[in-house]
Amino acid sequence: MLLREIVKDFPTKEKFDGEIEINQVEFEPDKVKDNCLFICLKQDFETAKEYIQKAISHGAKAVVTSLVGLEKLGAEAVCVDDIRMAFSVFCSNFYQNPEKKLKIIGVVGTNGKTSTCKILQHILNSAGKRTAYIGTLGIHFENFNIEQELTTPDPTLLFSTLNKLVELGAEYVTIEYSAHAIFYKKLSCINFEALIFTNCTQDHLDFFKDFQSYENVKAFPFKTKACKNAIINVDDGLGLKLYLSQGGLSYGIENPSDVFAVNIKEISSGTSYVVNLFDKILKVNCKLLGRFNVYNSLGASTCAKVLGVDEKVIASSLNSLEPISGRMEKVAEIFGASVYVDYAHTPDGLEKSLISARNVTKKNLYCVFGCGGNRDKEKRPIMGRIAGDICDFVVITSDNPRFEDGMKIICDIERGVRESTRDYICIQSREKAIIYALKNLEKGDTLLIAGKGSENYQDILGVKHEFSDKRVVLDFIGND
Repeated sequence: MLLREIVKDFPTKEKFDGEIEINQVEFEPDKVKDNCLFICLKQDFETAKEYIQKAISHGAKAVVTSLVGLEKLGAEAVCVDDIRMAFSVFCSNFYQNPEKKLKIIGVVGTNGKTSTCKILQHILNSAGKRTAYIGTLGIHFENFNIEQELTTPDPTLLFSTLNKLVELGAEYVTIEYSAHAIFYKKLSCINFEALIFTNCTQDHLDFFKDFQSYENVKAFPFKTKACKNAIINVDDGLGLKLYLSQGGLSYGIENPSDVFAVNIKEISSGTSYVVNLFDKILKVNCKLLGRFNVYNSLGASTCAKVLGVDEKVIASSLNSLEPISGRMEKVAEIFGASVYVDYAHTPDGLEKSLISARNVTKKNLYCVFGCGGNRDKEKRPIMGRIAGDICDFVVITSDNPRFEDGMKIICDIERGVRESTRDYICIQSREKAIIYALKNLEKGDTLLIAGKGSENYQDILGVKHEFSDKRVVLDFIGND
């Protein structure tokens, strides 16, 4: 593809040779090959210069930068003011704008993005609509599967994947739209068929610095009207503000809304409830546990109905839905006790998961959890206090310490736990912590292992070591 076709209609600072043939778009210099367009995202001049020179040495024929003075390093330069927007637009153009050939549904929120996306994918597929999923659990469409690390992929992977999905015959895509993806404008050139807002609670304050900034980012796609249909949880504080100011379709349990649920009953094998879906009544017996999953199903059901799915199909889909990997997933029964694995890694997420676990626990509730390193430190004692308030016994352990001292993180959590209880223990080894909890279970107890969900690694000092909460549980049962 010619450079001018990639850059078409995007504002640039200076003229450039648009007749250069481009075979690749890349932002990591080590991945550059011949005839590549290199997008330099670095804003530090010396680092950007180093990246561009490395990319040119690997075969880059053109570079995109927002920094003045990097135009004459041996490749054609495209100078732009908004490098992040250019990154998204140029990747879209290079892959022939695949987002325009698909109906894309984005899910925005602190918690519930994965579950809402997977529930909606299941409903749409049940309705005969060929639907893909992109998010924390990877990229999945029928027999096409890709593992990826980010909640929302970078534009290079995202748009190449969307292009592949078009080739494979996908019609719909559900995608987790993270706060970082909004901030970095990864999907800014997409006009969504629908955007679902789940909630906004404390997370990522290491990056966004304060909660107001975080809220502003979450609200941004809805305020810019980047979708045909806005579907909003009005039981959430920010959600209600968005609905009142921007309009859209509402769902909830507490506040008046277009779609709502009543008669919610939780048991260890799932949740039953009645949904009023635009005045159509659906009786649901779902295998997903938790009031928060009722919210997730309401958001997905509202969207599915807007997309033309019959309410009977929606009801049967919810009833046939299997537990989502690592999302309040019951992984074992041991000694007459139930063991769940959940991804909850925020104060709100942990509280809601523990409340649901408490609701189905006959005797004692145990929780094993830690907090990630090099992330929002303020939430650690908050999560500790929540666990101490709700649980009968807490096992504080390691999560993904990354480049922090694992025991320092545990001590941060412990400060919060000690405000509520002395019924806890600190065990740095996550495997030993899980086994300790398992050995103490008795009939009628519940154990929630929180924070990592379906992750199959632990990130320690930049190395991802193979590790799975679920595998530790299953191995323990097998060896017991």
